[in-house]
Amino acid sequence: MNRLVAVVGPTSVGKSKLALYLAQAFDGEIVSADSRQVYRYMDIGTAKPTPQEQASVPHHLIDILEPDEDFSLAQYQQLAYKAIKDINKRQKLALLVGGSGLYVWSVLEGWEIPAIAPDPKFRRRLEAKAARGEEEELYQELARLDPAAAQKIDPRNVRRTIRALEVHRNAQAPISKLQGKAAPLLNTVIIGLTAERPELYRRIDSRVDEMIKQGLVDEVKQLLDRGYDAGLPAMSGIGYKQITMYLKGELTLADAVQQTKFETHRLARHQYSWFRLKDVRIGWFDIQKDKEAKILARLKKDYQEQA
Repeated sequence: MNRLVAVVGPTSVGKSKLALYLAQAFDGEIVSADSRQVYRYMDIGTAKPTPQEQASVPHHLIDILEPDEDFSLAQYQQLAYKAIKDINKRQKLALLVGGSGLYVWSVLEGWEIPAIAPDPKFRRRLEAKAARGEEEELYQELARLDPAAAQKIDPRNVRRTIRALEVHRNAQAPISKLQGKAAPLLNTVIIGLTAERPELYRRIDSRVDEMIKQGLVDEVKQLLDRGYDAGLPAMSGIGYKQITMYLKGELTLADAVQQTKFETHRLARHQYSWFRLKDVRIGWFDIQKDKEAKILARLKKDYQEQA
């Protein structure tokens, strides 16, 4: 039987750590559902699994792109399905792990994604607007044209906003109307990790401080030195944008760090709109109360009942 375990939840809650534990217990492999970990050279700011962690458990869809390469949701979904199929074919357990709701649900729900080719000229024009600080205007335009799509997109996620506008322009229809669903034939269990907000914010702030200690500033500087433009979608990620502003003299390091923390808090709140605590499909566990062994036992029980 084709099995898939999805580990979801907000940033910094411990999804990767749990996934490694479960993968080792079930002889599984991890399929990343992180929209930033696909890029090479972006390790610290994306909290990418370490080389040691990747050596202990096979990981898929990490370090597959240069930071200036285009990457669509349709491409991600296709690669994720291919990886999951290959893992199951080898009689191993596939674990889909990440906080990108768009990526996770496109796989779990089998979204039929519009086959609308990129429009480079239109996209560059909108990216130039965003670079001038007009992100909010772009998002409001999307909200006017396709309220349903806008509701699912983080207002600061310029890349997704532009793509939705691009699809609307070239398909002459809202992207939300073009996306059907055809759930794949997978025996899926969804595990959600959560924490009370003060604890989650504490973990986020600690992670950001650790990223600075590990060399996030140097990582961003090296990306810029390699010629990757600050306006690239990959470079607009939280942390990368703020450290770039610091390197340009637009922020102090202390302000860049504080902004990164606040923006990550906001991201965590937004992620709960994708992974709702009332969603009966998700088995939620509080990281302050539920130990890894309890989650493992629950997962074994779920699969025994489905066998």
